[in-house]
Amino acid sequence: MATFIVLLDYTDQGVRGIKDSPLRADSFSEFAEKAGARVVGQYWTIGSHDGVLLLEAPNDEIAASVLMHLSAGGNVRTTTLRAYDWAEAQELIADA
Repeated sequence: MATFIVLLDYTDQGVRGIKDSPLRADSFSEFAEKAGARVVGQYWTIGSHDGVLLLEAPNDEIAASVLMHLSAGGNVRTTTLRAYDWAEAQELIADA
């Protein structure tokens, strides 16, 4: 499974509905599972971004699809990073 680190930023709509954020997070996790992805962790943060989502998906297309669904709700904007663990990075570096 590929790993994605997703930085979340609330929209104005998301801030107005902040109290529903945990319920929306649970709903997204369920949606992701049904689509074939898995939410590894969800964190509410302070600083430059409002949250961080760790997502695993079998491919980029499934990750993109579930993240488009998340953004379509209008509560957050996302910045997505494809992440590589140590072994994956070593394989990439060896081929460089």
